[in-house]
Amino acid sequence: MIYPRTFARRVAFVVAACLTMAAPTPSHAAAKIQHLISPGGIEAWFVQDATVPLIAMEYAFIGGATQDPADKSGVGNMVAGLLDEGSGDLDSKTFHERLDRRAIELSFNSNRDYFRGSLRMLKDNRDEAFDLLRMSLTSPHFDTADVERIRAQVMSGLRRETSNPTSLATRKFLEVAFGDHPYGRQANGNLESVARIDVADMKDYVRRVLAKDTLRIAVVGDVDPATLGKLLDQTFGGLPAKAGLTPVADIEAAKPPQRAFIPLDVPQTVVTFGGPGIRRNDPNFMAGYVVNHILGGGGLSSRLYREVREKRGLAYSVYESLSWMEHSALFIGNTGTRADRAGETVDAITKEIRRMAEDGPTQQELDVAKSYLKGSQMLALDTSSKLASALLQYQLDKLPIDYIEKRNAIVDAVTLDDAKKAAQRLWGQGLLTVIVGRAPQAAAQPAAAAPPTAN
Repeated sequence: MIYPRTFARRVAFVVAACLTMAAPTPSHAAAKIQHLISPGGIEAWFVQDATVPLIAMEYAFIGGATQDPADKSGVGNMVAGLLDEGSGDLDSKTFHERLDRRAIELSFNSNRDYFRGSLRMLKDNRDEAFDLLRMSLTSPHFDTADVERIRAQVMSGLRRETSNPTSLATRKFLEVAFGDHPYGRQANGNLESVARIDVADMKDYVRRVLAKDTLRIAVVGDVDPATLGKLLDQTFGGLPAKAGLTPVADIEAAKPPQRAFIPLDVPQTVVTFGGPGIRRNDPNFMAGYVVNHILGGGGLSSRLYREVREKRGLAYSVYESLSWMEHSALFIGNTGTRADRAGETVDAITKEIRRMAEDGPTQQELDVAKSYLKGSQMLALDTSSKLASALLQYQLDKLPIDYIEKRNAIVDAVTLDDAKKAAQRLWGQGLLTVIVGRAPQAAAQPAAAAPPTAN
């Protein structure tokens, strides 16, 4: 959610950036990536780019929502909402006034595996921007009034989710797929767990998760290596040396086929479907990624879109994608349809996925998909922020620093046989399916999921 003051700050940043731009931005994908180590030992992947006087930094601490206590899911999400609500000698109002005055973009979020942050600023404001980040990470206030205000915002969102079919379907899907594993819980928690979170829980989370040994950083922009090294030391050097993370077990998602139905009186029935995926470090990951683009990730050109939308008119959109995590992997898709056509929609999706598993793609489909995925890489990295985000993700995925240069060759190397094997591996077992809406429960054939076991 973008709150009004965050939106206003973003507008101010964009206006200021536009006023300072003197030349078009070059292709970031061709930029030289440096492995920078600060004098204090803080590491970062860094691209120096003086085209425009902007600096973008993305960073992450390993941990995320998996470090929430089992009965208090949402702690990391609450911390993310409160780190910029006053720190050091600044209260919440003064802190945000400092951000707004300099058009500094500062944000945090907690997802399944990582506590992530983003910082963007004009070059002239870098010292103040990095200092505000330092205060956020090392001396957050967690004042009672701020805690209760952020809690109320989170609870309001959670209440809306109780009547949102897509949110309900996603929550149920994760429960079916992962059972009692931390991945079976939502990162933003639930109404009961968020109500129980107190300041001690959040301080304990900060102490255990925000540490230098799990920190990954990517920086792109108009700053020289020596200056950046000093800024990194000043910003992150005061953090604990070692994190105190709770171990998280690897887990395989529950085996298909299984179905669950949640009755909800809404105009459109939502269908969420998926199953076990391919881990990012698996040698066959790229083959799965390419064939997944053909099946459901290619937008208007995907097989699912043609079969469900164009040929049958069952839904406005349908998509399916791979999702990889530190300890597991999924493929997951979603669509919405009329209640009286939910069964037909599920049948059409199931049939097309079965056909892909059995026959695989054609050579022409494979060639078109590879061409698209290679060409889209340049467009996906056309801004400092996009490149910084990608470089951070590559680090989290444990990819080499020259992965950008190697990626297209890896895509090219996927053969038709590779794609067919990946399709059979991904979709040969069928689907985990969750239906939310007015569809008759009998048609949904609900079945209780057997709790998956950790590997």
